[in-house]
Amino acid sequence: MAHRFHFFRAGGVDQVSLRDGADLLALAELDQKLWSALAMPTRGVDIDPETLALLDVDSDGRLRVQDILAAIAWARQTFRQPGDLLTSSAEVHLSAIADAKIVAAARRMLLDLGKKDAPAISVADTVAITKAFSETVLNGDGIVIPASTDDLELRRVIEDAIACVGSVTDRSGKPGIDQALADRLFAEVDAYTAWLAGRDAATALLGPATAMAAAAFAEVRAKMEDYFARCKIAAFDPRAGAALAGQEPALVALADRMLSDSDEQLAQLPLAAIDPAARLPLSGALNPAWAARIHAFAAVAVPPILGARDGLTPADVETLATRLAPYRAWFEARPATKVDTLADDWILRLGEPDLRKRLAELIASEAALADEYAQITAVGKAVRMQRDFGRILRNFVNFSDFYARQDGAFQIGTLYLDARALHLCVPVVDAAKHGALAGASDACLLYCDITRQGETRQIAAALTNGDVDNVFVGRNGVFYDREGRDWDAAITKVINNPISVRAAFWSPYKKLFKTVEDTVAKRAQAAEARSAGVVGVVGANIGNAGKDALGEPAGAAGAAAPAGPAAPAGAPRPMRIDLGTVAALGVAIGGVGTLVGALLANLFGLGKWLPVGVIALLLMISGPSMLLAWLKLRRRNLGPILDANGWAINTRARINVAFGAAMTELPRLPAGAKRSLDDPFADRRTPWKLYLLLAIVLVLFGTWYLGKLDPYLPDAARSTSVLGDLAPSAKRVDQPARPTAQTPTPAAPAK
Repeated sequence: MAHRFHFFRAGGVDQVSLRDGADLLALAELDQKLWSALAMPTRGVDIDPETLALLDVDSDGRLRVQDILAAIAWARQTFRQPGDLLTSSAEVHLSAIADAKIVAAARRMLLDLGKKDAPAISVADTVAITKAFSETVLNGDGIVIPASTDDLELRRVIEDAIACVGSVTDRSGKPGIDQALADRLFAEVDAYTAWLAGRDAATALLGPATAMAAAAFAEVRAKMEDYFARCKIAAFDPRAGAALAGQEPALVALADRMLSDSDEQLAQLPLAAIDPAARLPLSGALNPAWAARIHAFAAVAVPPILGARDGLTPADVETLATRLAPYRAWFEARPATKVDTLADDWILRLGEPDLRKRLAELIASEAALADEYAQITAVGKAVRMQRDFGRILRNFVNFSDFYARQDGAFQIGTLYLDARALHLCVPVVDAAKHGALAGASDACLLYCDITRQGETRQIAAALTNGDVDNVFVGRNGVFYDREGRDWDAAITKVINNPISVRAAFWSPYKKLFKTVEDTVAKRAQAAEARSAGVVGVVGANIGNAGKDALGEPAGAAGAAAPAGPAAPAGAPRPMRIDLGTVAALGVAIGGVGTLVGALLANLFGLGKWLPVGVIALLLMISGPSMLLAWLKLRRRNLGPILDANGWAINTRARINVAFGAAMTELPRLPAGAKRSLDDPFADRRTPWKLYLLLAIVLVLFGTWYLGKLDPYLPDAARSTSVLGDLAPSAKRVDQPARPTAQTPTPAAPAK
């Protein structure tokens, strides 16, 4: 028989209850369509990343349904009562663990910590043991570091391997090598030693001096062959001797330069004077750019192979090339390996089997501790599951923590801003990308930069209570994270959505008042600017009126006071009255007055239904805003906000008005607090009661004047009795009636 789950209603959807171990173990039977989430990130949530890493089977940085089910299967084998995991605790009683190996490992860990008789092991205990074990030289990860051995040769091997073929990081965070890197090192060594094996045959000519002789010959061989080719051409045609020795323009160009033996253009000239007999002197007149190299070659290569010589012929060069060819062929066959930087003698030592065997044994002894570390890890997983797994389920299988106001795992702190506490705050990496998706939540979102001690992060806070009248970009607040640390917060972006139907009711009037205020302010600023311009022009005219054309004061002898200068071209002219504008304003004011009068007349004409008419008028103005707010508030949900953070939300977790009031708390005086309303700096109070009384009197008078109250008043108090013919409702009886066909016209009296 299938397990019978219990569901509770929250956020507008049914969510499964996790009441006991039976519910927990039966989660594999629950349809995934009924899970609140299908995936969550292992970073950016208020759950220990180490716990989430232990549950993340494929280590992809995301926790999925199958990971949760695998953890439940592990808990079934590890704990006597898996339902105990639903109650969070920082320690596990050893009697609650069913796996004997884990119990034995836990007892050994407690013994190492000096807690031999402790009945339970805590998260802090496992962290201490894990840290101590990881920092030892042999910690079961199969990686050896230079400090893993006291053998100087092995330590040098490990250091050279790290330098040549790379490294991996062991549990202590230090670089080392494993068996794979060791094998890679020795493969490179084998390739190099195979090449070194031919060194004796290649250097048989001169022994160790062969390399030096071959290098000296290789450096000058091409230049010598160039010289002998020129000599052959000169022997073929004597006219070519002068041309091949260097053209005069090239020599003239050298004359204008600061020369040295390393000059490149000088090195392009022939090695020596062109000799048709094709004999190169090894001393004497040589090209200065090549003289030192020729002398070095003549010292290390010529005497050991050719004997003492003061010059060379083409046959001598060919002999040198033939005798040094074996070494050259061997040297050019040198393989490109990662151990080229090591000394040849040390590479040969690395090729010996005993050193390899010792390193392999060291790595094996390190890997042999893997089982011990696995047992320590299993104990750590058990205590972390006891502490965190229930909370993970309450933020994955259902959202009971969130709706119980115990702070969901996705909430990272509280933002205090504009006399409000915003509890629904989530981390943000990219505000633009986050807002593009989170805006679909129909929630009012405030994106903020938070800063503390030079570190800057981004958050998004949902504003779900109050209004947005005093919330704008640049507004500052304070954010408190889960650890109680305070951060400076500044709003960088606002996604404006309705917060409540009540706020939507006043929205049209606030917009109207703001429009009027902005219009009045703009008109006042424009008028002030015009007035300042007129005053400036008048002041300039008055100042210039007292001077003549020569700048002398008016009234000076022999000078006439000239007219003041004309106003500058850019100065504003004095305003003139435009009769057309005045007429248009009069018509507009008259039209508005007529409209207001007709509206009041219709309202007063409703009689006792006047309050209903006023309410209908207000609804006609505020109704669209209220309807839009109501529709959006019905759709407001948590899903898109979390989806933008990498979650895979599987349900519509709604945030209605009542729950929104809990997510954004407004200020309240503490219970029992007393208030003193005496404010010495308060603005002068407006006698609103008097104004209200006057308004009521005026409304009653207008209603009486129009005769709407006459049916309810005695004859003496009616408007027609008091005002007579002046009353708008009075009937005109003094006007003669028009003659009709039924009423004969009286005949004129006889004369």
